[in-house]
Amino acid sequence: MDRLQSMRIFSKVVELGNFARAAMALDMSNAVVTRYMADLESHLGTRLLNRSTRKLSLTDTGQVYLERVRNILADIDDADAIASYAAKKPSGTLRIYSVPHFGKAQLAPLLPEFVKEYPDVVLDIKITDHHVDLVEEGIDVGFYLDLQKVDASMISRKLATSEVLLCASPDYLRQHGAPKSPDDVSNHRCLNFSYEFLRDHWMVFDKRVGRDSYRHIPIQSQIFSNNADVLRECALAGMGLVLRTSFQLGDDLKEGRLVRLFPEHCFGAVSISMVYPSRRQLSAKVRRFVDFVAGKFPHPEEDTWLGGCPYHIRTEKLKELGIPHPGHPRAA
Repeated sequence: MDRLQSMRIFSKVVELGNFARAAMALDMSNAVVTRYMADLESHLGTRLLNRSTRKLSLTDTGQVYLERVRNILADIDDADAIASYAAKKPSGTLRIYSVPHFGKAQLAPLLPEFVKEYPDVVLDIKITDHHVDLVEEGIDVGFYLDLQKVDASMISRKLATSEVLLCASPDYLRQHGAPKSPDDVSNHRCLNFSYEFLRDHWMVFDKRVGRDSYRHIPIQSQIFSNNADVLRECALAGMGLVLRTSFQLGDDLKEGRLVRLFPEHCFGAVSISMVYPSRRQLSAKVRRFVDFVAGKFPHPEEDTWLGGCPYHIRTEKLKELGIPHPGHPRAA
């Protein structure tokens, strides 16, 4: 008896509900399917299916056996796919989705390297703030922030953690002065997302004290927008204070185009995840892309974008620009 073939036939019979449909799907005769099932039950010494003229149903033993059989068959198919993937050259169209601020600031710079390595892969990239159903829209890989809902059936792989930073341009700080404390932000112009729950306040806690110091800060918004790039450009132009993620503003901080305020306080953090429909039987193009991107983010629990912006450098930058920094914990 071919036990593997018997398992496949048993799984297909249960999936389709009767012998005839299973035989048709497997391109076999009803007699062959019936014989395989009889041989399997004889080998196991127990009945797997209850048969009637109208329908089939699993016995208790059959239910337990089916769960194990499906896992075994999935592992075999996965092993075959991995072997094929290793030998197969990635090609075809790879469809990618990303939220705008991560897609533009972090994902786009990686793509030339991937295309150079795999020139037969065509990238079809969808950048949007709107929710995207990967399966419904035929997307291979998506990049989501933790604020977004992801279907529980998807595989979600955390890539990175990014702190939310309070920043302003040197020109704005020269003209209006640096806020004395996080509460003093209420007296400054703010550049804000148009999300309802953020329109009137920002949230903050002191890292030195802990989350027990968590509170809301009332704000006065000069500009609302649903687009992070718009808020960043307005901040660079000296129009007000902005709260944005480190992955979007990290380069601006390192180059001195923006100054981070109150680094000893936390204004929030977000996680970025790579999501795809299934880890089993992934095509070569998807596996290579998933591995490629994951390799660029080896420390998912760390905020790598702040690595070049230690506190003393930010403080020295303010002094260099002639801007007092009364928010420093040692300031009088």
